[in-house]
Amino acid sequence: MTGADLAVKALEENGVKVIFGYPGASNAPLIDSLSRSSIDYILTRNEQGAAHMASGYGRVLHTAGVCTATSGPGATNLITAIATAYMDSIPMVAITGQVKRALIGKDAFQEVDITGATLPFTKHSYLVKDVTAIVRVINEAFHIATTGRHGPVLIDVPIDVFQSEYNGDGDEEINLRGYKLPGRANETQLKKAADALKKSKRPVILAGGGICCSGAEKEVNELVNRTGIPVISTMMGLGVIPSSDERFYGMIGSHGVRHANSILNRSDLVIAMGTRLGDRSVANAKGLEDADKLVHIDIDPAEIGKNLQPYIPVVGDIKEITLRFIQVIGGYKVDDAWKEEANELRRSDIYTPSGENTGTVDPRYFLRRLSEITKSQIYLTTEVGQNQIWCANNYNVKKPDRFITSGGFGTMGYGLPAAIGASRAQDSIPVVAVMGDGSFQMDLPELGTMVQYHIPVKMVLFKNDRLGMVHELQYTAYKSNYQMVDITGGNPDFEMLAKAYGIRSGSVSENSYVDAAIEDMFADKESYLLVVNVSPYEPTGDSLNDKRLTERR
Repeated sequence: MTGADLAVKALEENGVKVIFGYPGASNAPLIDSLSRSSIDYILTRNEQGAAHMASGYGRVLHTAGVCTATSGPGATNLITAIATAYMDSIPMVAITGQVKRALIGKDAFQEVDITGATLPFTKHSYLVKDVTAIVRVINEAFHIATTGRHGPVLIDVPIDVFQSEYNGDGDEEINLRGYKLPGRANETQLKKAADALKKSKRPVILAGGGICCSGAEKEVNELVNRTGIPVISTMMGLGVIPSSDERFYGMIGSHGVRHANSILNRSDLVIAMGTRLGDRSVANAKGLEDADKLVHIDIDPAEIGKNLQPYIPVVGDIKEITLRFIQVIGGYKVDDAWKEEANELRRSDIYTPSGENTGTVDPRYFLRRLSEITKSQIYLTTEVGQNQIWCANNYNVKKPDRFITSGGFGTMGYGLPAAIGASRAQDSIPVVAVMGDGSFQMDLPELGTMVQYHIPVKMVLFKNDRLGMVHELQYTAYKSNYQMVDITGGNPDFEMLAKAYGIRSGSVSENSYVDAAIEDMFADKESYLLVVNVSPYEPTGDSLNDKRLTERR
């Protein structure tokens, strides 16, 4: 048995069913061994796409997705996707080939120090120098990726280690002396948080992606049902409480809704659960530190105090903490006056798309109709840009694992490969990828992967001939000095492009035809591209006070 055979056997024993990747000389032994295994192999068109597919796959199945690449440029092409997974705490195992051990450090052909290059944004990385360590390393990698705060782990294997013969004397036991999982949350801190809640009049729960990672949605919903505390969320926390639920008041932050930010600022106690409290979410929140009103609950102690110093920190697993918190707070109920104040803020800030025909489609109207027609019983992935924010604020997310997007890293080129991974993970629920015409062109070669493996992703392309988010930034911050954002002259005929891959398509340019266009898309059982023509001056914000951008050239 070779090292590559040994690696594949270890992957099988860790439950791996699919690997996404791209072959090369240094990982060729692994590819060869995979051909004789129970593991399916998906050939992508770029290594970055492979890791994004692994991300989408893992997010659906709540496991570590697996990807592979060869040494040098193959490995470095994984970097953006690995960093994307790291920022959003997505479990992943990336296996890269490496040059022979004797050539490491000698600038050999396609050599790169990938463990060093990814050190800042992996949970851990390995350079396997002995075939006897392969099984132990793979077992440890899956353990690290899927425990504690989830994240990516990289395994770099020199080709001669893959090729080495194994004599059966290897080490299979996990041995992680420096890796400690958080224990039971401190009882004193938990009681302090409960006392603070009992004294508060205007509390709010800020739901983050850590709730989803912990699988604590049920427990958090029970807490909200018992107490009536209003809930707001970060982008990664969308769906913890369904977006249409009366207890949910929207996404906060620079691209959130106005009333959610107002509720955050007016509250006298913020219970932040599983969030980094990053700059896009709370940079403009007033007095969270000064007013001693922040309770920060997170499994990662490194996040406590990193961006905002909490009044009461609580370190531990959110599911376990929430169950204990419910017991400690007793019969606490939030004041009706605070709920009514929050409701009034929401009522004053509702944007209702008219549905009128203007020669283009209102993206908010489209997304709300998509929610209603599908009853939100789909997986929705997004790219990054205006399309992402329109989705976050207008699509009714009912379950957190059904909304798959790049939050912390904001990676254009994520949505389509993530959708392919999500679709490959299961075949019972439709997957829709929402994209802008700028971001789509960062990952469109993966259409080939989609077609080759008969993966039926529905693609919604908001076409506005602009890099919309930057175009809007240049309007608001740079006196409409639009530079490097107009892609009209270089955009392809997207429907012809889809046809070249054998994918059927359609387009819609009026609100009145949106329903029919959506129904046509889902009537097709294969992949489908729906081009939705949107005004290049459509703003990202969805509040009544936001005005359509006007052209100033």
